[in-house]
Amino acid sequence: MSITTSAIPCPLWRRLAALVYDLLAVIAIVMVVGLLCQLATGGRLIGTGAQVVIPFWYRPLQALVVAAYFTVSWRYGGQTLGMRAWRIRLVRSDGSVVGCARGAMRVLVAALPTAALALAPAWGLQGVLWSALVLWALWFVPALFDRRRRALHDLVAGTELRRTG
Repeated sequence: MSITTSAIPCPLWRRLAALVYDLLAVIAIVMVVGLLCQLATGGRLIGTGAQVVIPFWYRPLQALVVAAYFTVSWRYGGQTLGMRAWRIRLVRSDGSVVGCARGAMRVLVAALPTAALALAPAWGLQGVLWSALVLWALWFVPALFDRRRRALHDLVAGTELRRTG
């Protein structure tokens, strides 16, 4: 059976439900990468003592792997696991397939609120987590008013989510 993409925009509640599914996939991916890194370093990935020491390459590696999950999923099939479950597909504004560059741009803009985590030493962990959450909520405000239900990262990348047939 062929799945087609309709011109019907995806409602915000549906995209957020798909995001919850994808959060579970991302947690699994991060755990597997962490395990592989632990095995590669002989169990000495994160140094503990008077101060926790995380290698400089570990966080960028995790971010790269998570970004690759989204970008590759969108490029080849237009859907992540969560998007498949909720029958939505990411397309360019003209309905064509999203390329890797456009997908990477979408991931980058969607991930910008994580930059607030750098303020943790000054604001405390609770403060930056709330800040990141508020920023992410603001990212979705345009979807409440845009007729094609595009969030900020969709507007920047020239993409939109549509329901599948």
